[in-house]
Order: sequence, then structure tokens, then C-alpha cells
Amino acid sequence: MNTPTPHNEARRGEIAKTVLMPGDPLRAKFIAETYLYSPVLVNNVRGIQGYTGTYKGCSVTVMASGMGIPSIGIYSYELFNFYGVDNIIRIGSAGAISDSLKLRDIVFGLGACTNSNYAAQFELPGTFAPTASYALLKIAYEEAEKLGIKPQIGNILSSDTFYDDRQDAILRWKRMGVLAVEMEAAGLYLNAARAGKNALAICTISDHVITGEALDAENRQTSFTQMMEVALNTAISL
Repeated sequence: MNTPTPHNEARRGEIAKTVLMPGDPLRAKFIAETYLYSPVLVNNVRGIQGYTGTYKGCSVTVMASGMGIPSIGIYSYELFNFYGVDNIIRIGSAGAISDSLKLRDIVFGLGACTNSNYAAQFELPGTFAPTASYALLKIAYEEAEKLGIKPQIGNILSSDTFYDDRQDAILRWKRMGVLAVEMEAAGLYLNAARAGKNALAICTISDHVITGEALDAENRQTSFTQMMEVALNTAISL
């Protein structure tokens, strides 16, 4: 397919090789205006804002994914396959499941468990385990250490159901050692695997599913600066 696409009005060459992908378009705008030099709005179809600028002299794009695997599935597929993007780093919020996590902690999704049927399209003769790209994970961990941040690394859950009618569902994932729940990483990892590209999900804990603690919407949008800086420093180190 030629660019622009039905979902992205950017022209070829207007998107960097590495894209930071928050779910929230307003978070994309905040990152661009706070960290990028001379950011240019390259996409605003359906309000999914994408900006390209430079960070410490390197070209970086920040573009929203929307909510859920179907949404990030579309945008990441087009970025990987039509725009020549090599790396996508998801930077989003997650709900803690593990007792070891507290609000504003950072989690790297080594693997992404899921209740989604997204992988069925590949007709694999078994169950595929969506995982992060080790190259991105290694660099991100090193950049976090430089900033004095100690992220937790492990399995996260990409859930299709924000409101789950099964009251004990999250406890079952907790028993399997899953750290936190979000809604996009598994789809991103699957698309990256199929395209032969790189992906990593970096999440900040915005609420705790078990205890009920939570940050408000404004804090979710603008206060996750450590996660943003880890991702930006990773992008320019590739």
C-alpha cells in the first residue's frame, strides 16, 4: 500500500526509524512539545497525533496508538510495513497486579500474555509467545540504570477486557507471576515479530488492580517523565 494510508496522513520520509508510541494522543503531544526540538505534526487522522522532531540531534517520532490491540495493531502494522519503521517503543500506563509494584514504578514487558485472539490470523500450529526485542530491552535497561531507575522486568498481560465479568480473572494471572495489565503490548509484539522488526513495551504503573490505588487522568498524561526519558534515550542509542 502507498502512503499516506487510510489511518496515517504522513508522507514517506516524515516518520523516523524509531517511534515512541503512547496510547493517549495528548501524551504524544506532551512528549513532543516537552522533549523534541522543532516537532512537526505529521499525522492527525482521527485525532491520533504523530509528531516528528529531533532529540539530542537524532530524529524521533512520537505517535499515539489509541486503546487496545485492534488499534495498535493497525498503526504499528502500517508503521512497520509501509513507513519503514524499524523500532517501536510503547510507552503507556499499566495496572499493577504484583504486590511488589507501587504507583509510578516502571515495568518492562519481557513477554506479553494475552486473552486476545489476535495471533489466530497467523494460523500457527501452536501457541506463540509474544516477546520484546532483546536488543531494545537491553539498551532500555542500561539507559534506565543511568537515570537511577530500577525497572521491574517480566510478563505483563495485554487484555481485551478492561471490565472483566469474571471477578477472579486477574488473580489467576497474578498466580502465574504476571506483573501488570495493559491493553496493547501483545499486538505490538506480534506485528513486530511478523515484520522482522523490534518492539518493547515500557509501562508506568498508574493504578493497582488489587488495592484500588490510582493516579488521576492529568497525572497519567504528564507525570510519567521517567518512562519518557528512558524511551527517548533508548531511541537515540539504537
